Amino acid sequence: MIEFLNLKAVNQRFIEPVQESIERILNSGCYLSGRELEEFESNFATYCGCSHAVGVASGLDALILIIRGYKFGPGDEIIVPSNTYIASVLAITLCQAKPVFVEPDPVTHLLDPAEIEGKISKNTKAIMPVHLYGRVCDMDKILLLAQKYNLKIIDDAAQAHGTILKIDTADKNWEERAIAFSFYPSKNLGAMADAGAVVTNDSELANTIRALRNYGSHKRYYNKYTGLNSRMDEMQAAILNVKLQHLDNDNSLRRKTANLYLQKINNPNIVLPSVPENPKKHVWHLFVIRTRHRDELRDCLASNSIQSQIHYPVPPHQQECYKDCNKLSLPISERLANEVLSLPISPVMAEDDVLKVAEVVNAWK
Repeated sequence: MIEFLNLKAVNQRFIEPVQESIERILNSGCYLSGRELEEFESNFATYCGCSHAVGVASGLDALILIIRGYKFGPGDEIIVPSNTYIASVLAITLCQAKPVFVEPDPVTHLLDPAEIEGKISKNTKAIMPVHLYGRVCDMDKILLLAQKYNLKIIDDAAQAHGTILKIDTADKNWEERAIAFSFYPSKNLGAMADAGAVVTNDSELANTIRALRNYGSHKRYYNKYTGLNSRMDEMQAAILNVKLQHLDNDNSLRRKTANLYLQKINNPNIVLPSVPENPKKHVWHLFVIRTRHRDELRDCLASNSIQSQIHYPVPPHQQECYKDCNKLSLPISERLANEVLSLPISPVMAEDDVLKVAEVVNAWK
């Protein structure tokens, strides 16, 4: 079986330093809000080229805490791509703000800057670019729109560890921007349970989120805000500290696999993913192809002992929990939901397995 993602093999490479970290924490008696978290926050902020990283319990919480930290709520609108995982939208509605859906670019599958301006209203407070599959949105254009209309940027970088770096958008509205990361185990930088972080240069926002994640309290028993319990534990922080040292190399291995797929897959029924001009703008969290006969191809792969996944079969506006949005017409997102298929990709995937997947895809008719 060629697994879609062999997490055991991914993490087995780091077992010794991870075990040392866990033993150190067990012996310390400190399991929350200690040195391991402080070290990871400092290291990850430096890695991203920012002043602050605030560890939280999940990627969803990271988005929620940014929105709450900016004090957005009822009556406020946040522009979000209609082609995304539902967490992007949940964060908005859980804060009682309104998601305004914008169709993706049909080639990149990412938020289309050309479609944003027509959706901006007097109630718009922020744009949420989702760097889907590990590819960065066209941030130069999005940042210009944010400057023009005095909007915040809330990046959903749950799949884009290693691409959202300050050096890539030097001094372009960076202070008015906060980035949410997920460290769900399957991510390019994955913990061994749920975890997330907010990265920003906005010191006031970072300090607010530090309190919000801790019941709204900077000082025990004194609560400035109505906050949450959303803290990254010491073990996850220590594990992430170990794996952060290998993130760039792992991303390079993913690019190598993606390039091999791009070279070897040649089937007129398949649309391959587009590639950014700058290869560093994509870390290939997912390798997503398209075909009008997606289910048949998936069955063919399965019959050849190859796992695949669908990201995502139902767009957010068609989910049962958003019945008020079910009648929206978002044809690009709806078409992608019926056509996309993710092939196996990881930093531990053997070249022979990549070639085997390409061979089966090419033989499929």
